[in-house]
Amino acid sequence: MATWAWILIAVAIVVVAAVLVAMAMRQRRTTNLRQRFGPEYDRTVQERDDRRAAEADLRDRQKQRDRLDIKPLAEPTRARFAAEWREIQERFVDQPSNAVVAADGLVYRVMAERGYPMDNFEAQSKLISVDHPAVVENYRFAHGVCERAQSQQATTEDLRGALLRYRSLFDELLQSDDADRSDGGGARHAVDADDQSRQSTQRGAR
Repeated sequence: MATWAWILIAVAIVVVAAVLVAMAMRQRRTTNLRQRFGPEYDRTVQERDDRRAAEADLRDRQKQRDRLDIKPLAEPTRARFAAEWREIQERFVDQPSNAVVAADGLVYRVMAERGYPMDNFEAQSKLISVDHPAVVENYRFAHGVCERAQSQQATTEDLRGALLRYRSLFDELLQSDDADRSDGGGARHAVDADDQSRQSTQRGAR
């Protein structure tokens, strides 16, 4: 076989190998993003209607998050926030709309205290999705109800659902780091100590 033919074959092998490597790397990136963002990955793909654009968006979120200095909460601060949450739950029984608006404000302050930039809700939710992908959709839902509550357009059931969804993010935000996630953390116990208050909230919302 002529030398030029061997050269063409070698080039073709290199090209095919490069394509296979690129495909494997792309698949690995997709897998990593799916694992990192969970349901937020599918939501972003559906929203953007373009997988590559959605994955670029998610990678950009990760880069923005990596540039932030997200701090754990000091124990006294966590205890204070937990006490405020209990007061909000107790207020829900008689003032559900006010309680949901207060819950939105409290979650906002906890995020700011930890170091998240608070420019606008959309930017907040995207950054929160990096650290808390399992509950960020709860945050979006609850914030939407909060906005309707301020114009008296939310039902009591909507408000009850919003408060519970705020709670899911609030609980995670109060956990300081992976050590707290493994041992329960002082703030987690402080928040979960109010079972009776939580039950009262649910009864009052019915």
